Amino acid sequence: MEIFPEKLKKGDEVRVVAPSRSLGAVTKDNIDHAIKVLESLGLKVTFGKHVNEKDSFSSSSIQSRLEDLYEAFQDKSVKAILAVIGGSNANQLIQNLDYSLIKNNPKIFCGFSDITALQNAIFHKTGLVTYSGPQFSSFAMKKGFEYTLEYFKRICFENSSKVNVGKNPIQIYPSKQWSDDAWYRDQENRTFYDNNEGYWLIQPGQAKGRIIGGNLSTFQLLHGTSFIPSFENTILFLESESLIVEGERIVEFDRDLQSVIHQPEFDKVKALVFGRFEKKFGMNIETLKLIISKKSELKNLPIIANVDFGHTMPMITFPIGGNCEINATFSNINITVEAN
Repeated sequence: MEIFPEKLKKGDEVRVVAPSRSLGAVTKDNIDHAIKVLESLGLKVTFGKHVNEKDSFSSSSIQSRLEDLYEAFQDKSVKAILAVIGGSNANQLIQNLDYSLIKNNPKIFCGFSDITALQNAIFHKTGLVTYSGPQFSSFAMKKGFEYTLEYFKRICFENSSKVNVGKNPIQIYPSKQWSDDAWYRDQENRTFYDNNEGYWLIQPGQAKGRIIGGNLSTFQLLHGTSFIPSFENTILFLESESLIVEGERIVEFDRDLQSVIHQPEFDKVKALVFGRFEKKFGMNIETLKLIISKKSELKNLPIIANVDFGHTMPMITFPIGGNCEINATFSNINITVEAN
């Protein structure tokens, strides 16, 4: 049985922790702006004691990261936990996590990318619904952040007469513009693209299921472990970032996706939803359709792509462990997620 944490409201405290990369990787200007945005929502921002520790891997010790996570979950005044940023080593924590402590102190835990490993492990081990969405550093974005903020509020805040938040279910609409530039280095000179294509319909169909997934390469780190959620009656949300050399990214995505298909009980997956690919990835709808067409295991699944999550901005917030419904036809695509 899933456990939904309490929703946020004005006056609540949000704790920032660094289960992957350190806060030291974020500039002071961006830290200050992220605090300002969160405080504008009526939230109080506090930080784990070890968030600024930074070793040669731009992270901190396993013990430091676990201590900050435990303190955040145990502190009754803390209502939500935001990861600082992604990175590459959050999966170091999953074997040592005190899952009973987390289950007994349920609260919002939000982030994306490398945080995927923790989010899926926590849901699987405790039933606590976690949230793939903006992390603390994301709130530093000065331009093009409105859509991200809107869906964070819709999913994570109590219902309000002024803002349509906290209702169940919530329909996900495509953003009007998107970007994949290094905004955190230059907040003024930005490049935005019109989202004229909207969602990509790869294969039509209808499906209902529980959301699991997140970042594809990080989700793969759970393969063969006791920390990966069951695939039964699920809708997989998957996104892939372009870390490797040009020309190899699509090949890498193809093989990574195949590795997920090889997981036990994959035949119980109900649908696939892919996040938007970065421009430098080189992916387009025709190439993705070709990749999918070569995988017989996917032939009867509804599949949608170019959805606003992953390593482009803006992004939705979606509940890992929450339910999703898809109705995808050649004339219309609807995606709804449960907020509580």
